[in-house]
Amino acid sequence: MSTTSKSDARLNFRLASEFKELIDEAATRLGQSTSDFAVSTLVRAARSVIQEEAVTRLTNRDRDLFIALLDDADAAPNEALKAAARRHKQEIA
Repeated sequence: MSTTSKSDARLNFRLASEFKELIDEAATRLGQSTSDFAVSTLVRAARSVIQEEAVTRLTNRDRDLFIALLDDADAAPNEALKAAARRHKQEIA
C-alpha cells in the first residue's frame, strides 16, 4: 500500500477487548500506530486471499493430463469448444 494514498474511506467494527489489546501490543512492537498496523495487516490479508482465489492449483496427475492434451496434435475441437469460439467471435465483432 502506498504511503501517499489518500485516506478517504473508513471501516468501523467492534471486537473483543482482548483482541484490541493483542493488536495494540503487536503494533507497539513494530513501532506502528494501531491504525497503521490494522490497515497494513488487513490489506496484506486481502491481497493474499485474492491471490489464492485467482490461482488454480493442479495435482501432478492433472498437470500431466493437461500437458498431454495440449501436446495432442490430433485432437480436434469438440462441439462445445466450437460453439464457444462462435460466441466469442460474435461478442468481439
